[in-house]
Amino acid sequence: MSESYTPDKLIAGNDFPALLVAVIIAAGQNLARGAVLAEITATPGTYELVDKAEADGAQTPKLILAEAVDATDGALPGVAYRTGIFNPDALSFTAGTVIADVQAALDARCIFMRTVRTL
Repeated sequence: MSESYTPDKLIAGNDFPALLVAVIIAAGQNLARGAVLAEITATPGTYELVDKAEADGAQTPKLILAEAVDATDGALPGVAYRTGIFNPDALSFTAGTVIADVQAALDARCIFMRTVRTL
């Protein structure tokens, strides 16, 4: 049996390097590839889904999750993009947070947005 590949359109270009970094995803989260991550101030190196309403570091986007991580039952390691060009329509945030809330902070970290068009 062969597996089929369905592109998710997360990566929106290769004219800027997509660098990866190892992370720890905080417990209690089930995050999909493309989740926008923020580092928790109290536990450096531990990340959660960005949330503009928080004040514990979770309001500041830093990375894009490269692979889905189900940390529902406890913190788990993951891999995230530190830089690159991404499709804003393929990203995920907490409810109430949108790309306009985080784009300037992502741009400053060399995480750029480019809309992917389907022909």
